[in-house]
Amino acid sequence: MSLTYEVRTYGCQMNVHDSERISGLLESAGYEKFGDGDPDLVVFNTCAVRENADNKLYGNLGMLLPKKEANPNMQIAVGGCLAQKDQDVIIQRAPWVDVVFGTHNMGSLPVLLERARHNQEAQIEILESLEVFPSTLPTRRDSAYSGWVSISVGCNNSCTFCIVPSLRGKEKDRTPGEVLAEVKALVQDGALEVTLLGQNVNTYGVEFGDKGAFSKLLRACGEIEGLERVRFTSPHPAAFTDDVIEAMAQTPNVMPQLHMPLQSGSDRILKAMRRSYRSDKYLGILDRVRMAIPDAAISTDIIVGFPGETEEDFQQTIEVVKAARFSICYTYQYSIRPGTPAGEMADQIPKDVVQERYERLLQVVNQVAWEENKQQIGKQVEVLVANGEGRKDADTNRLSGRARDNRLVHFEVPDSEARPRPGDVVTVTVSQAAPYHLIADGGSYQVRRTVGGDAHDRRELESCGVPPVGSGKVSLGLSVKVASDF
Repeated sequence: MSLTYEVRTYGCQMNVHDSERISGLLESAGYEKFGDGDPDLVVFNTCAVRENADNKLYGNLGMLLPKKEANPNMQIAVGGCLAQKDQDVIIQRAPWVDVVFGTHNMGSLPVLLERARHNQEAQIEILESLEVFPSTLPTRRDSAYSGWVSISVGCNNSCTFCIVPSLRGKEKDRTPGEVLAEVKALVQDGALEVTLLGQNVNTYGVEFGDKGAFSKLLRACGEIEGLERVRFTSPHPAAFTDDVIEAMAQTPNVMPQLHMPLQSGSDRILKAMRRSYRSDKYLGILDRVRMAIPDAAISTDIIVGFPGETEEDFQQTIEVVKAARFSICYTYQYSIRPGTPAGEMADQIPKDVVQERYERLLQVVNQVAWEENKQQIGKQVEVLVANGEGRKDADTNRLSGRARDNRLVHFEVPDSEARPRPGDVVTVTVSQAAPYHLIADGGSYQVRRTVGGDAHDRRELESCGVPPVGSGKVSLGLSVKVASDF
């Protein structure tokens, strides 16, 4: 019986994608994703952006200690941004961890695990520059019908609240040919949707001297047969240019959705954050997007309680939220991150003040999102059926998925109609709205079976131990470890 593994992911979409690479590496080395019972290996892919992420990590590591003591052959590995930052601090705080690896050397994980097992001591390997571009590593994707594709890693910005550039390094871009080859391979495997990933996607091309590279990449994705949906995250307002807006509007498979981080509506706070745009420029971008794409849904990130934020600054953020009409806001309370300039700033805001402002902001963003969603009632929407998007689907007898504008839709399947598979596409009529989702009960209902649904079926067969004809396992050159070896 092969050793089993579990990957636990904290943080952003980049980490989710990295976890798919980690899973692919482990399966190429002979591990299997765990089912029942406890896994032989637990990998934590960590985030260092917010304080609660590392608190959660060390809490979960503590919960694993009794299992490690009961089964000394169990292994625990910690990777990602927090590992890159804390390094040997992790072993000091949790000496039962076997491997610590960073953001630049994910590909070393199987070897580090083997070395820790052989030497019976913890292995720490942190590189200061990228060892190999993550997209060249094996992948075990979470979805058969939708995939992440990295176009760059790292960031050249210096936002005072953000530790990511020091942990992920300067921006490094893949060539357009490499990106498009991966997208085409995904489509050939049954993917209908891809999301292009980067810390700052609209500076893509800086390494090879093409300022228009990202808009060209979007247009090139539009020429890939079978690719129905293209998304991207995240852009930066300071570098967002009209050629990207034009490419979005003129490329049918680029979705009418934009995630544009605001962070603050106060120009004074934006300057303190080193965000090289101001609120007027930000709102101007949204105006131009909506002029070109009238049905675009726009989401954002906002930080409450940045050092020095006054009530006037906070009210300016509220006013921008009301003017921007976001479909959804991801709101965060500022927390000090060691190693960032903001962490050393005077005028840190008391926790109770931050909490009170946060609650007021939530009321406003939820009301705005609800008003925007209510405008969808009565409209027909095309939904890519998803696996696991609706936490209450079993209780409500509904299925869930994302509309073209990325709104979450919970829909009812009429008794007389075919039940779609994850990866299929349904057209339904919105009947109700809430701040964070739409409901489509009754009304029109059409199902389109897709190659994405076929790919999901194949994945399900493989998980049941029915491999496709002609399949074989890829080896990294490591011996396949089985539980009976120990």
